[in-house]
Amino acid sequence: MTITNQMAPADPPAPTFDLWPATAPGEQSSSPGKISDDHGGNVLRLTDVTQPQLQLFPAEGKGPHPAVLVLPGGGYSILAIDLEGTEVAAWLNKLGFTVAVLTYRVPDKRDAAFQDGQRAISLLRARAKEFGIDPKHLGVLGFSAGGHLTARLATGYAARSYTPVDAADQQSDRPDFAALIYPAYLFDSATGLPAPEVKPHAGMPPIFLTQTLDDGYLTAPAYATALEQAGVPVHGAYYLKGGHGYGLRAPADQPVHGWADAAGAWLKEQIGKKR
Repeated sequence: MTITNQMAPADPPAPTFDLWPATAPGEQSSSPGKISDDHGGNVLRLTDVTQPQLQLFPAEGKGPHPAVLVLPGGGYSILAIDLEGTEVAAWLNKLGFTVAVLTYRVPDKRDAAFQDGQRAISLLRARAKEFGIDPKHLGVLGFSAGGHLTARLATGYAARSYTPVDAADQQSDRPDFAALIYPAYLFDSATGLPAPEVKPHAGMPPIFLTQTLDDGYLTAPAYATALEQAGVPVHGAYYLKGGHGYGLRAPADQPVHGWADAAGAWLKEQIGKKR
């Protein structure tokens, strides 16, 4: 399934690649998903994904370019594929990044989504020359539930969550940097501690977090503290108001609109680091 960037309808469709060479692990069927009938808030919602795909948005000019894997949010139920996917790709392209938007498996498939994320990072590295990307400057940026998935990828790279299927899985699945945009589900409500699957530890890549203080899922500042205590390089950008799920559409006259500038500056810093 190809999702067209509604912000630039005249642009040709971005190349789309199946993530897995056959049926995804544990699936009985293969469907790239369908667009939900719910278009509330002017958001394109993709759901019922059993055949995850990567949609590639190459940066202009001669590569290799740094790259970002974008993970839309949607509560692990749907994917806000334009708000937190294609629109984000257009922004990152302007910053000089090649972007791959991942349509990971939904609904209610958190562990399958983690498999998809690990596979996506390895596959991008395996096909780095073909895609014109720098495999040593490959990061992940996720929104809401996609922010939780980003945190899982930044913490859980030591063990592959599925049986390797081909040579691509020999490539590292550790992101070189990770950005969590108004992330959800980072803490265990019973213990008040970071959820086990995203518990910070030494050796993690640098992390960027942003969130507003009126977000119902507010956990980024506390997670930043846990990261610092584990010795992980972390940068936070927080704002008083804005709620949740605004993507790049926050009103220009509101301070939270500046999250993209803060994230963009941090991402550019990561490009300059030798790995």
